[in-house]
Amino acid sequence: MSVALINRMKKPTGVNDMVLLENVTEEGMLQNLIERFHADEIYTYIGNVVISVNPYRMLNIYTEDMLVEYYGRNRFELPPHIYAISSDAYRSMVDDNKDQCILITGESGAGKTQASKIIMQFVATVCGKGADVDKVKDQLLKCNPVLEAFGNAKTNRNDNSSRFGKYMDMQFNYNGDPIGGVVTEYLLEKS
Repeated sequence: MSVALINRMKKPTGVNDMVLLENVTEEGMLQNLIERFHADEIYTYIGNVVISVNPYRMLNIYTEDMLVEYYGRNRFELPPHIYAISSDAYRSMVDDNKDQCILITGESGAGKTQASKIIMQFVATVCGKGADVDKVKDQLLKCNPVLEAFGNAKTNRNDNSSRFGKYMDMQFNYNGDPIGGVVTEYLLEKS
């Protein structure tokens, strides 16, 4: 287990799952998120939903060691993380043969594109190997910069804000290996 993960587990800040808050009010929830944010704990659960607060800087919580720690683990064994949600969805798809959907939503600059990249990197790391699989994984990982380039505009919060929503459908074979994907864009706002 990585040192960073061990340290996060030793000294939890706030409440990992806000369902367990004593003060389940808007004020109590915001206070918990603020406390966790100041301790670089940007992920917090509310039941099976994860809330992410964009730190607007890189944190050392996306290493391959960290990804491996989360893969195959129960979501509540480790501190909240997008890897835990990704692992749950991937395992349910492979083990239970159930289609999965991860909804990423938020305002401009919230980190939606970054979250989708993290999920795609997770899938690329945990799925099978082979020339065909590697080709599809590579194509999926390379498509994000192209998607980001379309319809972007400067806003008060973000110099590179997209005016388009993106729906990415990743397709997998029965082994859980990616075999393709479709990206659909839709206009969110007109100039």
